[in-house]
Amino acid sequence: MKIVLVGAGNLSTHLGKALQEAHHNIVQVYSRTEASAVTLAHQLACSHTTDLQALSRDADIYIYALKDDIVQQVMNEVNIPNALHLHTAGSIPLHCKQEGRYGVMYPLQTFSKERPVNFQEIPIFIEGDSEDTLQTIHQLAHTISQSIYTISSQQRQQLHLAAIFACNFVNCMYANAAELLRDIHLPFDVLMPLIQETASKVRSLTPEAAQTGPAKRYDKNILQQHIDKLSSPNQQAIYRLLSEDIHQRHLQAVPAPHLEK
Repeated sequence: MKIVLVGAGNLSTHLGKALQEAHHNIVQVYSRTEASAVTLAHQLACSHTTDLQALSRDADIYIYALKDDIVQQVMNEVNIPNALHLHTAGSIPLHCKQEGRYGVMYPLQTFSKERPVNFQEIPIFIEGDSEDTLQTIHQLAHTISQSIYTISSQQRQQLHLAAIFACNFVNCMYANAAELLRDIHLPFDVLMPLIQETASKVRSLTPEAAQTGPAKRYDKNILQQHIDKLSSPNQQAIYRLLSEDIHQRHLQAVPAPHLEK
């Protein structure tokens, strides 16, 4: 298929390479930033533009990998009715384009340009404006991934929210941990075995079963000691909220005591 990538960021970089490896023809890259457009177009050996009105008009599919707050605006500025228009956002509904054929192809992964990924292992969540459109999207997605799921916009929005907790918030906790370690002149690497084992455990245990630590036990002395060591009000608030959530989830999971007659 002939494909135009609208956007030249992290996702477009990895998606473009995956599609090209699957023998699709990336004919053009668009970005508002000249340097970004040139860089990705060079990697994919295709043309580039910074002008939406100069988009190639003979592609089969236009994939919009843009910031969520501009996806709808950009999609509706592109008037190429015979093509299929796909956005890749987790939080934007299917019906954000006013006319033509359109759909969603949302890969559930965190992307950084400098980090290679195996797209075959990434689940892709799809939605289309019709059964024919959905079938085309499924065929496209299946050329780059082994895991394709058809879900609604509402389901995708909740999936995106779950991903924020599982990825972005967890990474924020890593940043807080790194800051605490810097204060005592230790490298972040000392946490890597712990991080790897924590991530590995949830492959065989539920997150609730894998939970350990003073918050689960509700060891008040240790919890208060930790809070007192935190100089940042934000960190103190985060510690309190997460500890309370861990404890409440543990209480809900503990079976009621058996009362003998």
